[in-house]
Amino acid sequence: MNKYIFGTALLALSLGSCSDFLDVQPEGDAMTTLYFTNDQQSIDAIDGLYYPMSTEGMFGRELFWEQGAANDIVWAKTRSYPTLATFKYTGDESPIRGSFSTFYTNMARANYIIKNLLAKGDSRTAIETRSLGEAFFMRAFSHFWIAHRYGTDKLGVPFVRWEDFDGEYDNSIPPQRETVMENYRLIIEDLDNAIKYLPRYEEYGEDDRGRAHKAAALGYKTKTYAYWATWDESKWNDVIACVNELETAYGRGLAPTFDEVFGYDKSTWWGPEYIWTLPSDGGTTGGGVELPGVMLEDKGWGVYNGWGQIKPSNDIYEEMLKDGAPDYSDIENSPNPRIIRSILAYGQPFHFFGNYWAYSSTSNLNVGFQVNKFQACFGASDDPIADGYVNANGNWPTVRINFPLMRMAEMYLFRAEAYLMQGNGAKAAEDINKIRVRAKLQPLAGNATMADLYHERRCELAFEYTNHLFDLKRWHRSSNADIKALATQELNARPTVRFYENRSDASSAYRVDFYEDYPDKLQYQDYMMTFPYPSEQVTKSNGKLKQLPDWQ
Repeated sequence: MNKYIFGTALLALSLGSCSDFLDVQPEGDAMTTLYFTNDQQSIDAIDGLYYPMSTEGMFGRELFWEQGAANDIVWAKTRSYPTLATFKYTGDESPIRGSFSTFYTNMARANYIIKNLLAKGDSRTAIETRSLGEAFFMRAFSHFWIAHRYGTDKLGVPFVRWEDFDGEYDNSIPPQRETVMENYRLIIEDLDNAIKYLPRYEEYGEDDRGRAHKAAALGYKTKTYAYWATWDESKWNDVIACVNELETAYGRGLAPTFDEVFGYDKSTWWGPEYIWTLPSDGGTTGGGVELPGVMLEDKGWGVYNGWGQIKPSNDIYEEMLKDGAPDYSDIENSPNPRIIRSILAYGQPFHFFGNYWAYSSTSNLNVGFQVNKFQACFGASDDPIADGYVNANGNWPTVRINFPLMRMAEMYLFRAEAYLMQGNGAKAAEDINKIRVRAKLQPLAGNATMADLYHERRCELAFEYTNHLFDLKRWHRSSNADIKALATQELNARPTVRFYENRSDASSAYRVDFYEDYPDKLQYQDYMMTFPYPSEQVTKSNGKLKQLPDWQ
């Protein structure tokens, strides 16, 4: 497994080694003579870009809170920023304020690496050339996460390329782009450069798997074009072309089973569905994302320190039930195995630390469900800690999983959406049915509709960092009346949960009612598509950073 990218101790060291020479206000001018003089320095610099991704402040946990404004998850513990779930955004909520700073820090670091490695020209080694591709990829990745969350057709987000300056970057505030389409154009240019310099993932040795590669860059081109299509529908053609290339040039497809995507068997981690992940070793090194432990029952029924946060709503459970009721007595042959693999419901059997349990929950707010998608490691053996599947440190509850940020199933659903936007329901059905057949669900009998696309994307990608909330927000802007209506309905709804009379009894009676922790959700309006900029960033810019008018 990738000891360079996600090994906690080494990465803490490499991040520290990067912090001084990537300072926007460096002391003196010695940094160009101290760095990028050998391959290891390039590796260390790039590892500093990867490191923040798996931390708690990013994809470990904090970026998921904003999904509370959609209807698929509830927080299960009271948070200090209910505005993220009610559209009363301030921009100063700690999760989005922190991620804003981290993404821009990573862009600045990538800028420095790109400028210096480009300057080496033909003298670059093979490792330095790969590092240049990784820096282009990570700059694009960070830029994308800022652009779609803060930019619109009325005003883009700040961005500058340091390599465009003669001499050193002048430390000025990056210019705010006229529209987010300009940001998307620059992201695509960076991803094209990433493809130019990166290897294919098959060319990496075992220790380097998890680094950026050509197919990952092409996957993010697909997603960037799909978001760009919110403002320019001609970009759906580019979505189709990118997914076609992922299939034909890179051999991407679906894993044979849903379990393989989220399993702990490393031999399945790099199969056809893999595009971009956060490889996590869990018990072996403690490295990786903590989200599986965050989603586990608080205190893990007295066995392990789960955190009891981010749980499924009754709404997503009912949406998945549309494909059929699960049969827990014969899980392998159940008519709807996807719901079983995705959600733990009351009474559902599961393997946990050597025992079979019937799920119930007595901790935190009354919800009635738990995410099951990332929980396989907790039942991998009789003692998953001793056997290296689960981190012994419950204060950093990582597990062995190749945690997906992007997989080929999402690419098929983007292509299906593109076909539907072009009026080709037959081709859309082909892509949707690839996923339904793999999930052992009944395939669509005729042409696909936007309702089919909405259902499939919501259910197949539930609880992943594919950003269901921003699917709803971009669909709310769609020219397609059907998908706009579905998005509007969910954006304006409040999530429901199951309140059990006896929470420790898996067979207890329950009632369905609204989740109780954030009751005052606003009716959704167009301007809520973005977050407002953190107030401290606006203040520091001395008037150069403009809020969108409705957030001023």
